[in-house]
Amino acid sequence: MRKVVKLLAVLVVIAGAVGGIYAWVGSRSTDPNGFKLVAAELGSITEKALAVGQIEPREKFQIKSKVSGIVKRAHVEVGDLVRPGDALFEIAPDPTPQELLSVDHGLRSAEASYEKARADYQRGQELQGDGLLSKGDLDALRESFELATVALEQAQDNRELTRQGRVTGATTKVETTILAPAAGTVLSRAVNPGDPVVPLTSYQPGTELASVADMTDLIFKGTVDEIDVGKVAIGMPCRIKVGALPDKPVTGKLSRIAPQAQKDEGATLFDVEVELDPGQDVVLRAGYSANAEIVIREKHDVVMIPERLIVFSDDGAESFVERPGEGEKAEPVKVAVKLGLSDGLNVEIEEGLAVGDQVVQRPPREVGSIF
Repeated sequence: MRKVVKLLAVLVVIAGAVGGIYAWVGSRSTDPNGFKLVAAELGSITEKALAVGQIEPREKFQIKSKVSGIVKRAHVEVGDLVRPGDALFEIAPDPTPQELLSVDHGLRSAEASYEKARADYQRGQELQGDGLLSKGDLDALRESFELATVALEQAQDNRELTRQGRVTGATTKVETTILAPAAGTVLSRAVNPGDPVVPLTSYQPGTELASVADMTDLIFKGTVDEIDVGKVAIGMPCRIKVGALPDKPVTGKLSRIAPQAQKDEGATLFDVEVELDPGQDVVLRAGYSANAEIVIREKHDVVMIPERLIVFSDDGAESFVERPGEGEKAEPVKVAVKLGLSDGLNVEIEEGLAVGDQVVQRPPREVGSIF
């Protein structure tokens, strides 16, 4: 999936480059000396960082059971809307050997306590009949016997419940009901009636029965390369392009930047999240692949030319362009320019050129060696 998303990101960049090239075709011409010329134009430049990721619910709940057993009944299907407390599944308990051993031990202990309490009470009745035991002492023995009787019945019921999933003498089965933790949509259901269930414990993840999420509260989750992460900040505007909805722009604001990087196939990436702006006329689904352009800086109505026409001095401190020379067979003239904002394709010219000024475009093999 990550490779597919990266491919989409590459295609977006290529498409932008092609668009930038065609934008300048109309401004090209050729001077009498045969040099190709490009005119400086007025336009907008945006410096942005690219985040690759997908649309996801803000919170997604994995539904699991805390008891082992068999799925007795499933009350929901994928796509169903649920409210907090709605029944999702019923699990018939399936005890482990340790649980069986524990309830058997508990029953034996209750039986022993019952037999002792019964014998003590019977002996007390005999002693009172002989005038050797007070009524108060006999009442205490009777109370102990009654408590032991209740404890024995509970131990017997617990053993039956653990072994068979029902209470002895009850008219209905006692089953574990799994409830919805929050309102949302059932995104997936991984089990059917009759499937075994491994419980969630501190040492095992347990069987995922289903997943539930609020599909009205979606965000963009993605990654930004370490080269760009230092330029972005919380609150920056974002333009999200969803692969499945190319004609539906989505906007938002950067809401989270991970403090620690992750490694992916040799690349160092940082997780980011984008809060989507409310009230947008677009239907989004969980899992849509998307790219978010995080707007770092943006300028409108600036003089700009293709960045490939810029030539730098050896120390990189100065920047130049070539203007057409005057007269026939005149060589291009070097002109110093002050650069502003760049988007990687076009660059702002703060000083040195005006709208409509022609700039020489040399063949690629000559660029970088003109001076």
